[in-house]
Amino acid sequence: MADLALSDYRRLVVKVGSSLLVDDAGRLNRQWLETLADDIAHLQAHKHEMLIVSSGAIAIGSSVLGINKKRARLEDLQAAAAAGQVQLVHAYQEVLGKHGITAAQILLTPDDTENRRRFLNARGTLGRLLDQSVIPIINENDTVATEEIRYGDNDRLAGRVAQLVMADALILLSDVDGFYTADPGTDPDATHIPEVRAISAEMLAMAGETRSDIGSGGMATKVQAARIATHAGCSTIIASGVIEHPLRALSANARCTIFRAEGTPATARKQWLAGVLEVRGEVRIDQGAAQALHSGNSLLPVGVVEVIGNFRRGDVVTVVGPNGKELGRGLTEYSDTDALRLRGCQSDKIEERLGYRGRSVMIHRDELVLFDSDR
Repeated sequence: MADLALSDYRRLVVKVGSSLLVDDAGRLNRQWLETLADDIAHLQAHKHEMLIVSSGAIAIGSSVLGINKKRARLEDLQAAAAAGQVQLVHAYQEVLGKHGITAAQILLTPDDTENRRRFLNARGTLGRLLDQSVIPIINENDTVATEEIRYGDNDRLAGRVAQLVMADALILLSDVDGFYTADPGTDPDATHIPEVRAISAEMLAMAGETRSDIGSGGMATKVQAARIATHAGCSTIIASGVIEHPLRALSANARCTIFRAEGTPATARKQWLAGVLEVRGEVRIDQGAAQALHSGNSLLPVGVVEVIGNFRRGDVVTVVGPNGKELGRGLTEYSDTDALRLRGCQSDKIEERLGYRGRSVMIHRDELVLFDSDR
């Protein structure tokens, strides 16, 4: 059994599958959800930051609207998602509310996690919710996404969310207790694998298809989610959710599979930034700003003395010090036009300069990588 301690992970993304939440008749398993809420409240009380990626809207909505999922067209499923999402989030509000926890609904599409500007917007919203100890309930925005621009399952969405918020661990609650060499439901010789250090093509081939009529994901999508998350420095855990209090059981060393990430989310993010080839612009800063960056702070507009190039919010720009040398690079919170207007501006004067209340930083420290001084 892999050595697992949830206490090692501060920011957790928990993915809940439809087959755990909803029975064959499309009814919500309220008793199970209440035990999950108990576990989440306990973890939050012990200083964990929690996010939930939850399936179930289409399954619940299909029952409400009398839609046969196997024969449904995309617009039927989108209608089911619209009807079911209301009930799903309301259920989370009620069970978490018993613990004094506020829930918030977040609906995402692939563009929201892959387009850099929308990525920053989504990340900022989720970060503010976590700062307020609010638990985001996240689902794919099925009501507007077309077949061509959908994740199609919440496993991969959960992997992208873990990447988006720089989570320390992604927990995929499933109807099986981890990854096996074959489908344990059909192969009695299937062997459980407690720990994975690297995801190979052979592992992806071993992953079977879903056996559930309720959910859309299978083991293959869970392994793909693990690959997304571990590349972002986030360890991934596949564990059984068919029992009550699944996170409590996991904390007590219940059987699972953990996909170990190398490094941390911050390290992975900065490695990506350092390797980006498409740099759109340049900001030159003064000595005070350079010292602040080396002390671990964000780049504020007041420290910017010159803006060069054409770029938009979310583009990668080079940060150049007063000696003309490249200090690092990061994702800019402002376009070149607004950055020019904010040169030397105190953060509390941003609204006065721009006419709207913008971000207080030019480049956030989480979106900034500094190079060695001899580069």
